[in-house]
Amino acid sequence: MSTTESRVTTSEPADPAKTGADQAVKETLEDYTLRFAPRSYRRWSPMVVATTALGGIAYMADFSIGAGIGLAHGTGNALVAIAVAAVVIFVTGFPLAYYGARYNIDLDLITRGSGFGYYGSVLTSVIFASFTFIFFALEGSIMAQGLKLGLGLPLWLGYLVSTLMVIPLVIYGMKALSKLQVWTTPVWLILMVAPLVYLIANDPGTVDRFLSYAGTDGEGGVNTASVLLGAGVCLSLIAQIGEQIDYLRFMPPKTEQNKRSWWTAVVMAGPGWVVLGALKQAIGVFLAVYILAEVGPAAAPEPIQQFRSAFDAMMPSWMVVPLAVALVVISQIKINVTNAYSGSLAWTNSFTRVTGHYPGRMIFVLVNLAFALALMEADMFSFLNSILGFYSNCAIAWVVTVATDIGVNKYVLKLSPLQPEFRRGMLHAVNPVGVVSFVAASGLSIAMYFHLLGDSLQPYSPVAAAVIAFVLTPLIAVVTKGRYYLRRTDDGIAEPLLDADGNPSALTLDCHVCHQAYERPDLTACVTHDAVVCSLCLSTDKVGDHVLPAATA
Repeated sequence: MSTTESRVTTSEPADPAKTGADQAVKETLEDYTLRFAPRSYRRWSPMVVATTALGGIAYMADFSIGAGIGLAHGTGNALVAIAVAAVVIFVTGFPLAYYGARYNIDLDLITRGSGFGYYGSVLTSVIFASFTFIFFALEGSIMAQGLKLGLGLPLWLGYLVSTLMVIPLVIYGMKALSKLQVWTTPVWLILMVAPLVYLIANDPGTVDRFLSYAGTDGEGGVNTASVLLGAGVCLSLIAQIGEQIDYLRFMPPKTEQNKRSWWTAVVMAGPGWVVLGALKQAIGVFLAVYILAEVGPAAAPEPIQQFRSAFDAMMPSWMVVPLAVALVVISQIKINVTNAYSGSLAWTNSFTRVTGHYPGRMIFVLVNLAFALALMEADMFSFLNSILGFYSNCAIAWVVTVATDIGVNKYVLKLSPLQPEFRRGMLHAVNPVGVVSFVAASGLSIAMYFHLLGDSLQPYSPVAAAVIAFVLTPLIAVVTKGRYYLRRTDDGIAEPLLDADGNPSALTLDCHVCHQAYERPDLTACVTHDAVVCSLCLSTDKVGDHVLPAATA
């Protein structure tokens, strides 16, 4: 079905003030915060969406992460750790990216219907929101280092500048971000790749020194403990798939005509982001080893120092600092607009569900930036690997749980509904399948990380998080027989949710609360008023007037 006809309801309208829907409507129609992204808004081509999504992968933290692992454990261990983490991230990210692009919903909405329930996914929204401000702080710290080197700004002022400059860009959502990412990507690629190619071509010995570097732990060869410790740090980036999906939800419908470009875009900008990420981590090791003798182990992980030295080898001295600073600033703006944008969506999702009140996305842009600024002022860069190693346990537990529910519970066991459900009233408040699996996996792996189960198990905490989540998710689904996924299966609207191609229907119906037209997947029936109501008005309904009753046994 591809119709865009509209059916207007004639029932007595509800009071918008009672639900808070009036403010929500004004602010969410720009980027469809908290809800399904309608076909009428998704006018970008698959490649524009993919380029926008991949624009955020310009971030410089990968260079620091790779450098930190390589300097500590040696090149061999670092490269294996990076590869192991990349495989895990790709495999778990694929089903999530597909669902986000196919059904045009963000990762929080996917999580609700993939084992967590309507309120259960508040846990993971907070995890994802913390991911965005942790990495905003990391990227902002790197930008501040660049501003200090290039302009002489003190770090505290650089932190403030790097925080404030993204606000105007984030206000305008996908429309502004797509233009920013498309325009800046070619410049970023040239500035990043050119010095690396020059170094390898003009001094082949740098490759030998890079490959033979043994690390400060003195182990030399590849060993399991070092690989897993390094992989644990890299796996902190597993939640990046959430930011990719914040863009992929704007993919156009998949049709017979565009299926090749559609799949290319989804794979490239979904799980494929980790290919670029892993390459940058390996480059970070290379550059850190290259400058180690010059700047010492404390400064070698800093991307501004890495690229200053690389540009110094190929450019006149007067061009070195400006080019290095330009690369850092472009990179950090590209990722931090994404961090601020995605974080605001995650905080707003959680707050609106818990309180039934929608305060506006911009409020949470500022909240997220305040958290990030506090971390920067606390000098988080100096204990980066410790923060990421701890955080990765929570992120792994969440993403593996959702990916397992999609891949195993939906397609193999068929206990989880194939089409993702996110609307209030259709879902149980909490689904033990995802919540118990996530809490058990993250809790036990964090205990291992902090040596509570012995020193010998500490390096295996990320493995434990993944294995426990992978085993418990289908096990609990079998034990509960899948009864906690759906509160009811009929949303009370006769028209089908999907069109003939399996895409979300473009049929529009009018919400009787906010009086706006929405596409079919964003609506349910309201038996109280014999009308239909949109998903966000359901979320802001504090007394439950519009929520469908549970299905009778």
